Formats: sequence, structure tokens, C-alpha cells
Amino acid sequence: MRLLFRMRSFQTHIALVFVAVILLTILIMGVTSYYLSRESVQANAESYTTELVKQVNKNIESYVNGMLYMSDLVANNRTVIDYLSASSFPSPDEEKKLKGTVTDFLESMLVSRTDIASVNLIGNGDKLLTGRQDLIWNPYIDLRSMKWYQDAVAAHGANVISSSHVQPIFKDRYPWVVSLSRELIAPDGRSLGVFLVDLNFSVMNDILKDIKLGHRGYVFIVDQNGRIVYHPQQQLIYSNLKSERIGEVLKARNGTFVSDEGDDSRMYTVRDSDFGWKIVGVSYVNELAQNSDNLKVGFLVLGLACVALAAVIAVFLAQRVSRPIRQLEKHMKEVERGNFDIHVQVPRTIEIGRLARAFNLMVGKIKELMNQVIHDQEQKRQSEINALQAQINPHFLYNTLDSIVWMAESNKNREVIAMTSALAKLFRASISKGEELVPLRNEIEHIANYLRIQQMRYSDKLDYSIDIGDSAMHYYTIKVILQPIVENAIYHGIKKKKGMGFITIASEETENELLLRVEDNGIGMDEETLKGLLRPNAGRKDGKGVGVRNVHERLQLYFGVPYGLVYSSRPGEGTKVTLRLPKITDRNDSGE
Repeated sequence: MRLLFRMRSFQTHIALVFVAVILLTILIMGVTSYYLSRESVQANAESYTTELVKQVNKNIESYVNGMLYMSDLVANNRTVIDYLSASSFPSPDEEKKLKGTVTDFLESMLVSRTDIASVNLIGNGDKLLTGRQDLIWNPYIDLRSMKWYQDAVAAHGANVISSSHVQPIFKDRYPWVVSLSRELIAPDGRSLGVFLVDLNFSVMNDILKDIKLGHRGYVFIVDQNGRIVYHPQQQLIYSNLKSERIGEVLKARNGTFVSDEGDDSRMYTVRDSDFGWKIVGVSYVNELAQNSDNLKVGFLVLGLACVALAAVIAVFLAQRVSRPIRQLEKHMKEVERGNFDIHVQVPRTIEIGRLARAFNLMVGKIKELMNQVIHDQEQKRQSEINALQAQINPHFLYNTLDSIVWMAESNKNREVIAMTSALAKLFRASISKGEELVPLRNEIEHIANYLRIQQMRYSDKLDYSIDIGDSAMHYYTIKVILQPIVENAIYHGIKKKKGMGFITIASEETENELLLRVEDNGIGMDEETLKGLLRPNAGRKDGKGVGVRNVHERLQLYFGVPYGLVYSSRPGEGTKVTLRLPKITDRNDSGE
């Protein structure tokens, strides 16, 4: 009778139920893991390889983008164009002086990048210039018959990036490089020659040589024509002792496929770059299967250990469960203060009833904590919005400092002083002593300094006009609202436009509103892009619209829904942005 009573006791039931639930859970997990482990391991390996390939792609893009930036500098340099387009010179001294200026310009670019092998200009006739004064042109090489030269001419002004190759253009020097070449075209459409910059292949080798996918996996690169740019076993590839699925790689676009080679089957993870290369990660399937088997054994051992541990814990907890309930009831009496909205019906059982009353108190406390969390989140959101007002694009700062360094190296002291002064004023205006609302004159001074810096960087590409009425200067507005709009106009409108870009900033007043207009003559936008520009959570991958959408949301947050940005644009006709603001003459009128 006593044994039967013990079997029906609360303690015994808890122990049996606890053990049964754990056994059932472990059994389900073990069976499920047995069938899903292989797929899980392969999916994780694929995800890891994809992320690794993306990172490799970003690293390589940073080097290639550096060469593209150098190409743009040369293509837009007035001295280079004047020298290459001149059919004759007033005197030999004048020709020598102009040639020396261009050579110094090439040398300054070469000195700024240790990963660059050479920077060269191959003009018409005998106009051959290089940034490496210690090298001599190879007299046995016809430069204009080289593939990189012919590809550049065929591209008509577009940048062309080659696969890895030996560069023989200098005497007694045969480095292994990746070349970027670009045909230089005069404003009247004449071909002036080809700009060539060679990237040391050792840079790419240093990036990729230590990357391993498992014991035998690796990463390699091919160009859009299927030529090997980099391979850790490049000699074996050229000797036909090893082969890759190049045809399938060229067909794949940012995806994964598995080769059917039995025990040597390989998983290829392909990623397209922005300049025509394909970054490919290769993993061996049998290594993934081995990891899957190890995972299954691990699950089995862990499951058995968990069963044994669960049985011991279940018995221990079941023996002590009644005593903690009474202790819990005693402790919860000490915190029974205050009101609560949620009420749980109290059962007749004394111990469980007291737990129910304690639960009601706990719910009330949780509600208070949730309200506190919501309040804290609102404060955090407001802090994030305030932080956004102080942001300055780090890329703009880096590029500005690079321009200052380049001008300093070129002994352009006046330009260095002017740009440094404008940058200091830009920072001073953006800080505004921590105030969120500033007079419009401060914002105009801020954007004038920003445009002055950009004009110095793109001297042959950008001009601007600021026409703000004196009566509008005393109105208050949120700080740093014009810079994202002007920055968007430069980088997504004017920079991609051929010829001179122009930005106009003007004001207009109505009875209750102040209108600021920013207009450019860039490439414009189609209707679909225009509609999505200010849409919440649009999430453009190229970053276009994130800054202006931030401005739009900040204006509506401070001043209300009727205010914000209005866009109008057509492809090829430029873009006009209108900022609608209330007329505020005092910070206390903002409604904050």
C-alpha cells in the first residue's frame, strides 16, 4: 500500500514525466540529426565558402578600384590631355617642361601605391612616358601590338582589366602582373593613346595563397573569357596536369554547383565581381561527408550522456520539488506589493494557489519591465536619430585627405591650404555646438565648403551656383540636410555624366513655407528608381538613396508629415530636389 502511494505521489510523477520527456526529445533530435547532418554540414560549408568568396572579392575589388581611380585621374588631367593632343610645341624647352610635368604626375601616383608595378602613357608617335624613371623601354617590343593595348582601343575609353600575364615592355624586366588599360580620348573625339597601369601579381597571390577550404579546397579566379587570372596550382593548369570546370563556372552566376567525379567530386561556389572576373571557391565533397559522419557520432555520444545526466537530475529534482515550492511561496510573500492588471484564477490547492498568486505578481512586474524596455527603446531610437545628424561620409573624408596628400606631394601649397581650410570649416559647421537646429546661413556655409572641396577634387567635372535670398538666411532648419542630397547628385548623377556637371542651390518663400531647391544636370533617373527613392525600407544595395531617405525621415520627424523632400527627374535631363520646410525663426518653435 505504501509502495502504491509512493508511485502515485507528486514527486514520482515529476520524475517519470521529466525522464520520459527528455528521452523522447533526445530520440527525436538524434533521428532528425542523423538524416539532416549531411545536408546541414554541406549547407554550412556552402554558406561559409560563399562568405569567404565574397570577402576575397571585396579585397580584390579594393585593389582594382584603386587602379580605376588612377585611370580616372589621368583621363581627366588637363596637362596629360594637352601634352598628348599637341601635334607640335612652341619650343623644345616647352615640350620638355610639359613632358616633365606629366612624368612627375605619373611618378606621384606610383609612389602612393606600393602594389603597383608601373604607370605608363603610350601616346601617338614617340610619346612614351612612365612613372618609373629607372626603367628603359624594351626596343624589341611593339607596344601597340600588345593585347592590352588593342583591347583598350577596342573598348573606346572604357577600362579593360587583363588576366595575369608576363609584362615585357621594359628592358631586362619581365614581371608577372595584372594590367588595366584605357584609351584616352580628347574632347573632340580623337584618340590620344593608351594609359597602362600594372598591378603586381604578388599582391593577389598574398591575398589568396593562404586561403584553404578544408584540407584540399582552394580559391581561384577566371576572367569573363575563361582565362585563369589566379590559381594556387597555376603551373599544373598550364601543363594540363589539372583541369577545372571553366565552362560551368562561366555559366554560373553567384551560385553553387557540384561536379560529378565520384570520390573526387568538387563543390564550386562562384561569385561575380564588378569588373568581369569570377571568384571561385572549391571544396571537396568527400571532406564534407567525413565531417557529417563525425557529427553523427558526436550526436550519438552526446545523446547518451544527456540521457544519463537527465535521469540523475530528474530523480534529484523530484525529491526536492515540494520543499522549493514552500520556499518559493515564502519568498514571493516578500514581494507582494503594488497593483497588476492580469489575474490568474487561484485553485483550491494551497501550495499551487500560492504559486498562482505569486505568478500574478510576477506578471505585474514583467509588465512594468516591458514598459521600461519600450521607453528605453524609444530613447535609443532618438539617440540614433541624433547620431545620424552628425555623420560625415568616411569615404568622402578619406578621399579628401588623399587629395590633400596628392596636392602636397605635387607642391600645390595654395590648393592644400584652401582644401584644408574648407574641410575644417565643414567640420565646424557640422558640429554646431551639439545643437540640432541651426540657422540656414550655417547650413549654406556647410554645403558651400563641401562643394568647394568637391570642385577642387573634380576641377574639370563640377561647377555650382548657390543663390539663397538674404531674407531666408535667418530661418532655422535641421543641420546637415543639404550634403546628402548634393552628394547623391555628384556620385550618382554628375560623376556618370560626360562633360561638365553643374549644381544649382536656390531658395523660394511662400506665406508659411521655405523651399530649398537642389538641381543638377546629371544623368537623371527613370520613373521606377524615382518612386522607390524615398520609400521606407527600400534598402538599395548600391547605397543610392539611403542618405536622402534619412533626410526625408528626419524632416518629417521634426516638422511633420507635410514636410520633406520632393523629387523630379528624367533620364538624361538631370534631377531636381525640393526641400519643404516651415518658416522657423526660433529654436523653440520647432515643436520638439
